[in-house]
Amino acid sequence: MNENKKLKEMIRISSEFSTIKDIDILLERILSEARNMVNADAGTIYTKEDALLHFSHAQNNTLQERLPKGEKLLYKSFSIMIDEYSIAGYVASTGEILNIPDVSKISEDCPYSFDPEFDKKADYKTVSMLAVPLRFETEDIIGVLQIINAKDESGRVIPFSEDDVLFIRHFASTASIAMKNARMTRTLLLRMIHMAELRDPKETGAHVNRVAAYSVEIYERWAVEKGIDRGEIDTNRDLLRMAAMLHDVGKVAISDTILKKPAKLTKDEFEVMKTHTTLGAELFFDKESRFDEVASNIALSHHENWNGTGYPLHPQKEDISIFGRIVSVADVYDALSSKRVYKDAWKEEDVLAEIRKMSGIKFDPEVVDAFFRSLDVIRALSEKYPDK
Repeated sequence: MNENKKLKEMIRISSEFSTIKDIDILLERILSEARNMVNADAGTIYTKEDALLHFSHAQNNTLQERLPKGEKLLYKSFSIMIDEYSIAGYVASTGEILNIPDVSKISEDCPYSFDPEFDKKADYKTVSMLAVPLRFETEDIIGVLQIINAKDESGRVIPFSEDDVLFIRHFASTASIAMKNARMTRTLLLRMIHMAELRDPKETGAHVNRVAAYSVEIYERWAVEKGIDRGEIDTNRDLLRMAAMLHDVGKVAISDTILKKPAKLTKDEFEVMKTHTTLGAELFFDKESRFDEVASNIALSHHENWNGTGYPLHPQKEDISIFGRIVSVADVYDALSSKRVYKDAWKEEDVLAEIRKMSGIKFDPEVVDAFFRSLDVIRALSEKYPDK
């Protein structure tokens, strides 16, 4: 990509980043755009939390091409210390950019080294690496971007050039601003969730993050198979990731005597509990954006059933919001899979059997199919947001 084209791409990226509100969707996009900018085969992105770097996303064209069409690479969540011994840790602790032509030839005088463990397991060879700190102006480091294996036009792995460093340095500044804004949005959402959590202990930050993450994966699988335009899919993933977190926000208006009752609810109490759907939807009644529309639809429809039962409106099956249909499956999967004060977690085989049994009754069969085709990714995501 020549310099003029790169500058035009930078302007486009800056504009598009400003429209992405969810931090997880944004991080995925940052990584893919950075790789595209310098024609890199792979990359990883870490976010800083306290004294640790948390692995957030990874992409790898070579490994992706080995998978069947529609499948995704699976990565385990992990954290590393912010110190000078790892490449990412060094960048986070010093704020320096590292442009390493060949990670197997790092000088013994350097404090950091490359860990080849992943390469061995994945049958991959990391050679060139560009590691860049993510920071907002002069503020502390908020993450590290690692771009791996630059390629020339013939596909041969080459070192990253000084021009690559220049562009990625500017790119990282743009990305960091977008990350700061998206983090603020996530913080505001989690504060709303915390209000619900104070009322209902089941409504935890980990639970809503898992439900939202699962919902995005199910939606993407469903939408791709429906032939929906990629741009529309990406926009909806961003909206769904945030809105799904608020699926039960209406519970803030339900009495503690009902929310925290240790026994089964009476018929009258359950009728009151059902109103959390309409109360949640009413929070977004004065709709000013597409997000308000999606959040309202999810809050209202995630307890509707495919066979016309459920609550609160009993619409025809096709009239139930697709986002509500998806969140319904994700919510039930997580609720049954999680330990609560009033129940133990179900065995996974029992959870999956229940979801299969309820296909066509409680759940849209197409959404159930998309759920099962996304199951490996969903299992991996569950580790990213553990209950505390």
